[in-house]
Amino acid sequence: MSSKIQDVLMRLKFPFIERLLHNRFFRQMLASALDLVPVISVTLFFQILVIQQPIPEAGRFVAGILLVVAGLTFFIQGLKFGLFPLGESMAHAFVRKGSPFWILAFAFALGFGATIAEPALMAVADEAARIASDGGAIEPTPEARKSYALGLRLTIAVAVGCALIISTIRIIRGWPLPYVIIAGYFGVAIMTIFAPPEIIGVAYDSGGVTTSTITVPLVTALGVGLSSSIPGRNPVSDGFGLIALSALMPMIFVMGYGIVR
Repeated sequence: MSSKIQDVLMRLKFPFIERLLHNRFFRQMLASALDLVPVISVTLFFQILVIQQPIPEAGRFVAGILLVVAGLTFFIQGLKFGLFPLGESMAHAFVRKGSPFWILAFAFALGFGATIAEPALMAVADEAARIASDGGAIEPTPEARKSYALGLRLTIAVAVGCALIISTIRIIRGWPLPYVIIAGYFGVAIMTIFAPPEIIGVAYDSGGVTTSTITVPLVTALGVGLSSSIPGRNPVSDGFGLIALSALMPMIFVMGYGIVR
């Protein structure tokens, strides 16, 4: 959709517009703005036509939209220029080094580091700690909530690190992806039977927060880099699928965390 609109603007033959559209940064900013159009349209539709109320603090709303567009633009440019090339080049380097231990150690460290810094995980962990405190599952103190949230974040980060170890072994060994995913879902089903009911919802949601802004590009770069460097592996069929397992393993680990805690 955004590329079609850009093509239409290109055909207008205005020199200023042509110069802007040949600028990579401006093209990315335009694409980011167009990607937000559906969300903004839905918000305005329900706010104005259904709720029939004016937008509260409209100036701050517009300023926030502009900041989101700028943030998305810088973030995507950062992925293209920094994170994707870095992840792929490091994967190539470790394969050339020829040490399975360091490849697996890098995969675990990458998964752990990216997940522990994930903003979505921080938000969900803090909310889970607050609900657990209000529900009497933990002591209603700031220290207890902080400890619970940190334990949840560390558990999920370790789970993603372990998922990347398994995924890396899958790429190296050539294991079929469906078998690995089916085994993961079987593990989730088994753990659901034994986990406390109050942790199951958090565990299932934890799989979603690991597939967010920081983790996804780095994990994808790792998979593509490894599969491109190992003879006999196809980046299309072998390089993807790491995110799926990274979403499954936290469910198992968090339910285990609920059982042990």
